[in-house]
Amino acid sequence: MNPCAMSVRGRLAALAGLLFFTGAAWGAGETFNVRDFGALGDGKTMDSPAIQKAIDACAKAGGGTVRLPPGNYLSKPLFLRGRDLTFQLDLGAVLQGTEEFAAYRDAGLINADDLANVCLCGQGIIDGAGAPWWPAAKEAKQTGGLEPRQRPRMVNFRRCQGVTVRDVTLRNSPSFHLVPADCDDVLIDHVTIKAPADSPNTDAIDPSACRRVRIVNCMLDVGDDNVAIKAGHAIPGRKFCCEDIVVSNCVCLHGHGISIGSETSAGLSNLVVVHCMFDGTVSGLRIKSARGKGGEVEHLLYSDLAMKNVRRPIDISCYYPKIPTNDPARPMSALTPAYSDIRIENLTASSPEGAGLIAGLPESLVKGVVLSNVHLEAQTGLIVKNTTGVDFQNVTITVRQGEPVIVEK
Repeated sequence: MNPCAMSVRGRLAALAGLLFFTGAAWGAGETFNVRDFGALGDGKTMDSPAIQKAIDACAKAGGGTVRLPPGNYLSKPLFLRGRDLTFQLDLGAVLQGTEEFAAYRDAGLINADDLANVCLCGQGIIDGAGAPWWPAAKEAKQTGGLEPRQRPRMVNFRRCQGVTVRDVTLRNSPSFHLVPADCDDVLIDHVTIKAPADSPNTDAIDPSACRRVRIVNCMLDVGDDNVAIKAGHAIPGRKFCCEDIVVSNCVCLHGHGISIGSETSAGLSNLVVVHCMFDGTVSGLRIKSARGKGGEVEHLLYSDLAMKNVRRPIDISCYYPKIPTNDPARPMSALTPAYSDIRIENLTASSPEGAGLIAGLPESLVKGVVLSNVHLEAQTGLIVKNTTGVDFQNVTITVRQGEPVIVEK
């Protein structure tokens, strides 16, 4: 057996516990109904002071459940506090972010810092009211200028231990929707995240410097990355700031696929993406970085995936955002992208454009890639550039023009 396959398979076994991880306990303790603290839920009254009072009372009691019954709760930023806290939106409850730009400053709509055993759950909706923010962002992208204001990320968990997000719908964030950063033991389960396909930078789920993360049974339909795992800052005592992440049974519609990067300088190890569907995404499986932002990315398994109408099913590149036409080797550094030990198996994909690419740097080849039982239909073939040890096992690439595999130097 190929050593790469053995290595990845061994790490999949090590991650097996994450496949059955049920998340932090929730719903225990006293319930704090926000209506009892003065929230009206009429869509007109600013309810955030009352909701924050309920959160603070829950924290003072040592934990419990803050409950939003059906209604439309207009809100400025909220700050979860204490430990053993459940923030529950009932079916029919909408937490509606204010459209006041100045209300956010450096905060998102929901913020949780340094908490333990925190849950965001229920069948309600959190709406970030992102539409007023997007035109300026689109104009800045077109002109190359700066945005007039910093857009908030909607739901933020920072330095938390034991995070569960379950059943809720998140929609229309000004930028990223759900961002666990520097968190351990995270479960995101049966979450729906939606934003218009042309909404800028509205990533669905962006784990950053996290360990033991499970993203499962989610429907992600947004304007940027469906999942973007970021490894941009070092954690003392850890070789890899991102470790042991599983994405399973998810559906990706509009968006840029399941991505790693573009920040990889602090390293990522042990990712499994399994039993996922993609329909209409820009990319399917994506790894993106660049000189100056790179680091080690290793031990990745992508398995049992179906893609339809995906522009680049396989999109692995040590360049970002574009690959230059002429690029001589440069000296290696700690910030040179280095990808290794990647297995893609049981993948069926159709593309209106290219089958994709696997592109390393001339000084840092992509190493140890196995494609097994992979079947691609595309306009043009799979580009392979600056790689070593790429192994094709039962692979068919059907193209309408050119060669199925294009090896570039």
